[in-house]
Amino acid sequence: MTSPTSSEIEELLRFLTPEERAEVEGLLATDTTIWSPLPGPQTLAYFTQADITGFGGAAGGGKTDLACGLALTEHEVTAIFRENGTELTGVTDRLRTLVPGITFDRLNVARFTTPDGKRRQVELGSFPNPNDETKYQGRPHDLIIYDEAANMRESAVRFLMGWNRNAQNPNQRCRVLMCFNPPTTAEGRWITKYFGPWLDKKHPNPAKPGELRWFAVDPATGDDIEVPDGRQFVFVDGERVYDFNPAAFNSTDIVVPKSRTFIPSRVTDNPYLAGTGYIATLQSLPEPLRSQMLNGDFSAGIEDDPWQVIPTAWVEAAQARWQDLYPKPEMDSTGVDVARGGKDNTVIARRHGMWFDRALAYPGAQTPDGPTVAGLAIAAARNGAPIHIDIIGVGASPYDYLNTARQHVIGVNVAEKATSTDRSGRLQFANQRSQYWWQFREALDPANNTGIALPPDPQLLADLTAPKWELRGSTIQVESRDAIVKRIGRSPDWASAFILALIDTPKMQVARAIGYGGVQGGSLSTYDPYANM
Repeated sequence: MTSPTSSEIEELLRFLTPEERAEVEGLLATDTTIWSPLPGPQTLAYFTQADITGFGGAAGGGKTDLACGLALTEHEVTAIFRENGTELTGVTDRLRTLVPGITFDRLNVARFTTPDGKRRQVELGSFPNPNDETKYQGRPHDLIIYDEAANMRESAVRFLMGWNRNAQNPNQRCRVLMCFNPPTTAEGRWITKYFGPWLDKKHPNPAKPGELRWFAVDPATGDDIEVPDGRQFVFVDGERVYDFNPAAFNSTDIVVPKSRTFIPSRVTDNPYLAGTGYIATLQSLPEPLRSQMLNGDFSAGIEDDPWQVIPTAWVEAAQARWQDLYPKPEMDSTGVDVARGGKDNTVIARRHGMWFDRALAYPGAQTPDGPTVAGLAIAAARNGAPIHIDIIGVGASPYDYLNTARQHVIGVNVAEKATSTDRSGRLQFANQRSQYWWQFREALDPANNTGIALPPDPQLLADLTAPKWELRGSTIQVESRDAIVKRIGRSPDWASAFILALIDTPKMQVARAIGYGGVQGGSLSTYDPYANM
């Protein structure tokens, strides 16, 4: 809610007696209020004690206004980010309305004094390209705002949160505000997982709007884990320990959970837009945009890119078929995608027929060398299942160790020439990477009725729906790993492991039982290709 204009004030003063007018003018002269929140969701978001607040979920709910209001009334040093700098015009226009005369320097930083006498700083930023976020590294902000966060790369958002602090004033509260509508592309799915208790209808423990939940990072997986409250703890042998002696641990070993909440806001919560016809504009949108923007429906269909390799609906159908099995069928294949550093994971996928078990994921820091990865792969395999591992780059070392250990390991170089065509026999592949991705697509295609069942993990869904493809003549070219990382800010580790696990290599005992081998001297030989394993 904004202060009334001077003409509106003058119109009201006409109806007052001279004494009342003098009293009101005296009050107005001492009023230093720049902005106050609208009743309802905006007020709830303004006063929440959450460290990280998600706000919005629909168009017209006052997201940008809340961002500007917090920066001008509650915080000293603020950063407001959009994915592209050209999208910050609405923010600067609103700030200049609230603080006439505000100016930004060549670095997009404004320093000014608000009517309450407090010095404040607002910085505007963007990171449209991979690693652009590093430009803001080391610059502390006690309020970080991501405007339209669902359009941003998760890796960049998390990176910049590392500087959510006030270096000068220890009493200044620090927090993060993420404003967003439901994602309209597969790249934005991370926001639904990040605020899963509020946005994911399948979440096992849903949360109410404005309810606080606490999260920490599990060092064993690198994933967010929900914890009961904000108490500090340490991990000892993989278990959380709350009663500990701080002097016995390094400060970096002590985990401090961060609280999150999500507060939905829609155009109907904003009286300034209620009478403008904006609701009719949103009602006229085609589905699923209408449900997303008008009602904030996060379950409404996310539009697939027309060149997405695997349609989202196919993955969701395979995940809906999945049920945990006890006992599990015989294991037929494993796939290993080795971490390439940074925040990548080493992921092991296990296939039993066309039923895939839950993935085993290990942060790159826990798999620093070939012997470690080889040991994890051996421990995961059962029933003589072949181990398929990508040997490009970091995968070469664990492949060598697995060979030395006389394991049934198949090194896969996805850059090599393809070995088959698509199911129709008419289309070829640019390389084995394209071939294996397309074969996974064909396995998921409902028309092929393979019965494939995938574990219902949102990370697997996001990874499998990440790559795009193009047709060059009659040749299918699937987007490279590097191109995917550049576009979405992360590597599709989970999908890579599952795709490797789909490769159908005969087991040693099966090959030997049927006399698998080659033709030598014009007759079927007893040649054993696995004799040296």
